[in-house]
Amino acid sequence: MKILLLLSWKSLLNRKVTSLLSILTIAIAVLLLLGVERVRSQTKQSFANTISATDLIVGARSGQVNLLLYSVFRMGNPTQNISWKSYRKFADDKRVAWTVPFSLGDSHRSFRVLGTNSDYFKYYKYSNKQPLVFADGTGFDNQFGAVIGSQVAKKLGYVVGQKIVVAHGVSDKSFNRHDNSPFTVKGILAPTGTAVDKTVHVTLQAIEAIHARLGSHQSNAQPSQITAFLIGTHSKMQIFSLQRQIANYKPQALSAILPGVALQELWSIMSIAEQALLIVAFFVVIAGMLGVLSSLLTSLQARRREIAILRGMGASARQIVTLLLTEVVLISNIGIIVGVALMYLLTATLSGYIRSEYGLTFSMDMLNENEILFLIAVQLLALLVGFIPAITGYRQSLSDGMTVRS
Repeated sequence: MKILLLLSWKSLLNRKVTSLLSILTIAIAVLLLLGVERVRSQTKQSFANTISATDLIVGARSGQVNLLLYSVFRMGNPTQNISWKSYRKFADDKRVAWTVPFSLGDSHRSFRVLGTNSDYFKYYKYSNKQPLVFADGTGFDNQFGAVIGSQVAKKLGYVVGQKIVVAHGVSDKSFNRHDNSPFTVKGILAPTGTAVDKTVHVTLQAIEAIHARLGSHQSNAQPSQITAFLIGTHSKMQIFSLQRQIANYKPQALSAILPGVALQELWSIMSIAEQALLIVAFFVVIAGMLGVLSSLLTSLQARRREIAILRGMGASARQIVTLLLTEVVLISNIGIIVGVALMYLLTATLSGYIRSEYGLTFSMDMLNENEILFLIAVQLLALLVGFIPAITGYRQSLSDGMTVRS
């Protein structure tokens, strides 16, 4: 076996260009296949890490995915707001341990502005109940104080003490800006890898004041409405009864969703796109294997003398088949190793950019179960493809003997 392995390696070295192209073809196919799987799995993980230890998310009546997207991921816009009276009704419920109100609708230089209160920094958790941490400064110490996410600070170069102006709506134009009510950055949050990093946080009172055009001199403006709020209960056993009561609330049509259930619905919506991407990736692998097959069959015609000499030296037809299959296994294994290495290299190179631009975190985790199964599938497919030139070489070795066809 060692002799066959050595002969296979020597044969690949003698055909450097062809072997290198075959290895590169498999490596690119593996890179795409693993890349699609890693984007799929780690995008899910990044979304799941955005909110933790929250029992219910409450908003105006709408689909649970829409409510999840605009309240947690800052994507899209709410259908309508919740009255402050409705919020207080459930915030004061004896089953509720804490609430965090949200008010959305403003922006600052393409970053979403979130109106909330100090409970946000106390109760909001992400990624396995991790709390928000200040990298610099503190929370709101006055009505027009602002706390910004790490990406806001990094991209705009903001520091504590910076004066900023927010704009009405998601389009930050001069005519939309609340220039008469500037905010002062009081704190900068540490990176979380979630939508928090790309959010400007201000007080609910300030949101009410700037939209009522009361200016920065007006204090303690009572909010009249909010966009959504988070709920933490005293007991998990009370979640469903509270959810039913909110859904049946007569004064206003409300929805109360479980974050985990809403995420599962989001994944089911995305599953068609995920499957389509995986199918495309597998077709790329098959196309790559066909390219390798074409290369092996072409080189086989040029190796008839080599195979005939081996037969003349006593190599059996079975050994010839094993030799050719060993070459295919070597090419596929090297291609897989190179593909995996390229995947990790791209992850290390692009993870910072993806995190800053899209808020998604891609880690250097070991290969997961699905990725390992994909690599096994690639290896088996390569072995299957290798049987075609191996059988062809076997037949030629039987018919040629020491005869060389011109």
